[in-house]
Amino acid sequence: MLKYFKHYIPSITGILFIIFVLMGQNYPTFFVIAWSLFLIIGDHVLPRDKEIQQFSYPAILNFSIYINLPVLICLIFLVVTVLGNIPPDWYIEGLYSMFNVDFIQIVDSFTLVDKISIIFQTTLLIGILGTVPGHELTHRKQNKIDMLIGNWMLAFSWDCTFAIEHVYGHHKDVCLDEDPASAKRGANIYLFTIRASIEEQISGWKLESDRLKRRNRNILSIHNRMLIGYSRSLTITVLAFIIGGLFGMLSFLLCAFITKLLLEAINYVEHYGLVREKGKPVGMRHSWNSNHLLSSIYLCNVTRHSDHHRSTKLNFWELSPTHKDAPLLPHGYLSMLYLLLLTPFLYKKIMAKELVDWDQKRATEYERNYAWQ
Repeated sequence: MLKYFKHYIPSITGILFIIFVLMGQNYPTFFVIAWSLFLIIGDHVLPRDKEIQQFSYPAILNFSIYINLPVLICLIFLVVTVLGNIPPDWYIEGLYSMFNVDFIQIVDSFTLVDKISIIFQTTLLIGILGTVPGHELTHRKQNKIDMLIGNWMLAFSWDCTFAIEHVYGHHKDVCLDEDPASAKRGANIYLFTIRASIEEQISGWKLESDRLKRRNRNILSIHNRMLIGYSRSLTITVLAFIIGGLFGMLSFLLCAFITKLLLEAINYVEHYGLVREKGKPVGMRHSWNSNHLLSSIYLCNVTRHSDHHRSTKLNFWELSPTHKDAPLLPHGYLSMLYLLLLTPFLYKKIMAKELVDWDQKRATEYERNYAWQ
């Protein structure tokens, strides 16, 4: 059962963080430090995840994704009350009666560092519990329930366009100049995240507009998936205001904004420096992969990225981690994310060696010449 249990680690992490927040002063900061070290060291020392495991009960694996949504709702509910205005009496009394927690005393105990830690960890968890499983579910285009749950997960980062632009844009244009989610060599990570976020919104609107025109639908209608997505995010934002007041709402919006930027940073990692000739098929060589165990678990096997681009119909547990043409990152996805955001110069130095290897062993002559233009 351990092979099933490992896929529940993300939701368990969310629950543990909620508990740590309710423990008061310093505990959120302790959690952020301990969890970050756990990820980086664990990815380095644990055995690599190099096989496709066989599962007899896929419903258990699907449930490991679905359960992330209620955990995420509880987390956001708590955070907007911690960082927002004083919540209603029924909320304070409820926490005390159920968990023997003095909510006001806990909130007053938090230092500025604790509050920053809460925002940072919440941002990461919106990505892990929302964006990542949302990505998995919105690829299941024939399953209406999965699409609904996936889109609500994406709503927590105000990223409804992801279910449209990523699925119908990125997978078609990956590693081309037209793709906003593919990072060129030497690109500034901070400028990339802003530019990609804006261009993906534009691309999402264009794709949805074209779809509606083909169906003779008005772009300003209930059939517009972009508008439906915005309404979901707006609903969560309004609820954050009702629960936590202005500061609670602003805290949620800050977390959502940073989560979107972190998604673009992951996109940066996934295809950094790789190029493809227009009109040629997407190959295994056009995505960076990683077999580091914890990154695979927390990112729903998106680390097996080449196989995901080969066949988007595969469920996350069916993706293959081993392909001879798939380039491997030197560290886990999440370790590379920390490295990229904190020391981008070191990230580029490390990846320069990997790109030389890609040019020599995997790239076509066109790709090799074009990559350095």
